[in-house]
Order: sequence, then C-alpha cells, then structure tokens
Amino acid sequence: MQPDRVIIHVDFDYFYAQCEERENPTLNNKPVVVCIYSGRGEDRGAVSTANYIARKYGVKSGIPILQAKRKLQDVDAVFLPANFNLYEKVSESIMTILRSYADKFEQVGIDEAFLDVSRRTNASYESAKELAQKIRNEILEKEKITVSIGIGPNKLIAKIAAGRQKPSGLTLVRPEEVEGFLAPLVVNELLGVGKKTTVAMHEIGINTIGELAELDLEKLVKRFGKVLGIYFHNAANGEDLSPVQERGMAESISRILTLKQDTRDLDALLEVAHKICDDIFNRAGELNLSFRTIGIQVVFHDMTTASRAKTFDAPVESLDVLKNTAKELFEKLLEETPKEIQARRLGVRISGFTAGRQAQMHITEFVKD
Repeated sequence: MQPDRVIIHVDFDYFYAQCEERENPTLNNKPVVVCIYSGRGEDRGAVSTANYIARKYGVKSGIPILQAKRKLQDVDAVFLPANFNLYEKVSESIMTILRSYADKFEQVGIDEAFLDVSRRTNASYESAKELAQKIRNEILEKEKITVSIGIGPNKLIAKIAAGRQKPSGLTLVRPEEVEGFLAPLVVNELLGVGKKTTVAMHEIGINTIGELAELDLEKLVKRFGKVLGIYFHNAANGEDLSPVQERGMAESISRILTLKQDTRDLDALLEVAHKICDDIFNRAGELNLSFRTIGIQVVFHDMTTASRAKTFDAPVESLDVLKNTAKELFEKLLEETPKEIQARRLGVRISGFTAGRQAQMHITEFVKD
C-alpha cells in the first residue's frame, strides 16, 4: 500500500437513462430503459441501461428488449433508443469539470474516470472528501447529473468504493481501512472475477474477498495460472500500483451495424457503410488523427464472417477516399462470396493512425447500433 496516494473514482449514475431524464422531466419517477435496437422491429435488440426504478423489476444491461418489456408490462415504463450524440456531449462537459480537479486524470469510459489528487490534497483523505463533495455539487449544478464517488489509496479500492452507495454516493476508504472494507464483500465484487471465476472460487471454498486474501498464493496459481493467481492474491489484499494516466492513442476506430434485412445488394450495403464512414471519419477528426489502413467486415446470415483491408503508403485525410475504398472492398468481397450468402451485419474500420490532420472535417451525426 502507498499511503501517500489518494485516488478518486467518479462513476456517473445510470448515465444514459439519467441524460434522458434530464432532457425530459416527464420521465421522472417512471421506469426508463435505454435500448440498442437491431433495426428488425421494436422488440429486437438489447437493453443498454436502465434507471433504478426499472432495475427494481429485474431490468438490467444486456438483456433482450422483449424480456425487459415483459418484466415491465404492468407499469408505465418508457423505452427509448440510445442517443449517443447527447451522451457524448454531456460526458465531455463532465470530463472537463473533472480534469480541473485532478493532478492526474484518466478517463476509462464515457461514464467514469479516475483522478489522482494526492498532491493537491497533500495526501489528506479529509481534504479529498471535501474535494469530492465539490465535484459532485459542481456536476449536479452545471449538468444536472448525479455521480457516485469512491476515494481510496489506489484505483482498485476507489472503483469498488464508488459502487457501494449508488446513486449519488460517496465512500471513503483510508489505507488502514482497506482490509476491513474488502474482507466481507462477496468475491465477485473484486474486479476481474466474473461468473465463471466466481463458480471456480466457490468450488475451492472462497465466497468472500477476505477468504480469497487468506488463501495460499501457490494454491491460487495452481488453480488459475500464474498471472491471474498473483493478481487475485494482490487485489484481494487491496494492492494495486497502476498509475492514473491519460489513455494512449486508439489502435483503431470502428463501427458495426445490423442491416434491416439480410441482403447482398451493393447499394444497400453501401448506404449503411457510408453512414459508418461518416461516423468514424468524424471521430478520427475529433482526435486529430489521419489513418493508413481501411478495413471492412461482414457477418453473414449463417453467422460466418469475412473481412478485407487496404493499407496506403501515405496517411488518408479524405472522407471520399474512405468511402471509395470501402466500396472497392465490399465489391471485392461480394465477388468472392457465393451468391446464396446474404449479409446480416457490416462494419468499417480505420487504423494505422498518425497524429495531426489537415483536411476539412465533414460534419454528420454519430451512427450507433
């Protein structure tokens, strides 16, 4: 444990659904479910997120929309398509606020971030608590969004703490409190312990993080391998030396969409592909990146996949080049695919990034599935 570190983890509460509530106050006090529709009917697709009222009925991220509707059939629930333009705009504003409070900052998703505040708080947890309260108040005042915050001596503890009192919670864990904080928690609250690992833990008599911490390291390595065994041992004992730092350049930017109906008609494929090209080109522009490699992927009706790619000698800064190359790749793929095979999903990917971009940006709305 490093007693001179103070890390804050900020987790936006039920973010997508909360953004929708903010935009439309008539949704307050109703179950709100934000969905990713497949384009094949109003009941096809999956739940992206749900507010806490909907969660009381068993609605959670990842379940089919039809299943969610059955759980909420007797209440006045609202189902909405995801509005990523809105969520990214709100996220960007909140991240700007968070950066102003951090010595070091790390965004780890659209709705969560780590702040190293060791220097500005002089490693004082009381000062960090006051700072966290200011953060919550400013975000609520300026963006009308609630967040839950965890404070701890490292990223692991801060993240677990942030999830303990949702929504709008604040949980502080000092270095000397780590063992007592972790020990009673069920083992699957430890980061990296999923469903299958939980079952494996139960098989060797481990039900809580405290029991995991007491297990001999050699037994863990024998059961889970060296890398995971050592990680589980260290994490269960509250040890995490990973720094708070800005994320590096993305390796690729891609989107994949489901077609409204299976097809191999080139015009139909390109109508969707060009929308994706607009999306990923704008995203690269926001990051000030040019790219050398353009790739496509198709998922066919029998769930087999195929991909094609082209790499240029010089960085690409043109939306037309992106679209024309995608067209060439789809034409080639269709020529090489049996005529009875129909496309169900398709995607476009750009990679091989170079920092700096001179071309004029083409403005379109984000397209997400």
